[in-house]
Amino acid sequence: MVFLGTSGSTPTAQRALAATLVRRGGERLLIDCAEGTQRQLLRSSVGLVELEEVFLTHFHADHYLGLPGLLKTYALRGRELPLTVYGPPGLRSLLSSLRRIFGRLTYSLTPVELEPGAILQRDGYRLEAFAVEHGVSAVGYALVEHERPGRFDVERAEALGVPDGPERGRLQRGESVTLADGRVVSPDDVLGPARAGRKLVLTGDTAPAASVVEAAAGADVLVHEATFLADERARARETLHSTAGEAALVAREAKVRLLALTHLSTRYFGHQIVEEARQLFPATVVPRDFDVVVIPFPERGAPALVRGGARARSPALGSPAMTRLVQVAVAGDVAEAEQLKELLSAAGIESHFEVAAEHGPGALDDPPLKVLVPEAEVDAARDAIEALSEPDDEAREE
Repeated sequence: MVFLGTSGSTPTAQRALAATLVRRGGERLLIDCAEGTQRQLLRSSVGLVELEEVFLTHFHADHYLGLPGLLKTYALRGRELPLTVYGPPGLRSLLSSLRRIFGRLTYSLTPVELEPGAILQRDGYRLEAFAVEHGVSAVGYALVEHERPGRFDVERAEALGVPDGPERGRLQRGESVTLADGRVVSPDDVLGPARAGRKLVLTGDTAPAASVVEAAAGADVLVHEATFLADERARARETLHSTAGEAALVAREAKVRLLALTHLSTRYFGHQIVEEARQLFPATVVPRDFDVVVIPFPERGAPALVRGGARARSPALGSPAMTRLVQVAVAGDVAEAEQLKELLSAAGIESHFEVAAEHGPGALDDPPLKVLVPEAEVDAARDAIEALSEPDDEAREE
């Protein structure tokens, strides 16, 4: 999962509005498409790929306003590949209203309305729409992979006389094979117990709901909104949103492996959200924009948050003299400047110091220093510095 936007209702300088990209093999599924989503894709290592499917959870502006711009950009690029947009009842009416904005398209656009309980069967998995509680037409989405064949027992296959080659491949796909001597070998003869697939659940906006607990049961990852903290529980009730603690209780009851909280109100920092949630469900993370959650198969380990895993890296730049440098911070002294330099270096960003203009060289023994970075790295540097007020979860645990 690539988190392209993690703020709720209004964007901030560090967090864009709701959009999450699910990558499975060669497939790309975009869940919600808020204002600025196409620019977030361009800023990411994913790029503005030709998505084939977009899934909207509901029709509040902070979840779909980026869609008409994305559709128009695709048309201006001369796209021909069909695009399908899924969403709860009301989707067709919405797209009809938006057509005056995005105009004529060069490709086929198909709206598909999904009621809670609808299932889309795919190769190797299914997508389930489930009910949430947000006071409007809305659904969440669960991606549930099919069971996989058990491990292939090479020694057993050799003992049975199954030759190397296509026969073994067919057995691993669940097909029986007939050997040269007429004996039939079935998959059960050479395969271990079936292995579980992965399960990912994304709620969109919702108050705590039994339907979400049911849909998320046993999920590897639950992406749940956490618009508020406990101090605003009354406001959460009024707007049919969730607090971080309430989302944690949902995750605990559903017995998920990892809870990822998003849709944060601008009044909170990420570490405040994660602290409240972890009191009730320790396996909680709060992704920032361009963070990635990797979901391996269950036997290969637990889901993991990768900070900045989808942030695009700028190509190598020329020397500082050839590159415009932009100020991103002021360090109070050399020690603080070195700390910032180390932080930025860890993020792959080269930085430089300059004595603040109001302090000439030697005016103070240890004058304030401007921290400068190449212009192309300004956004990434500001995000890295902002992270000082939102410490990584692992650092806080230590």
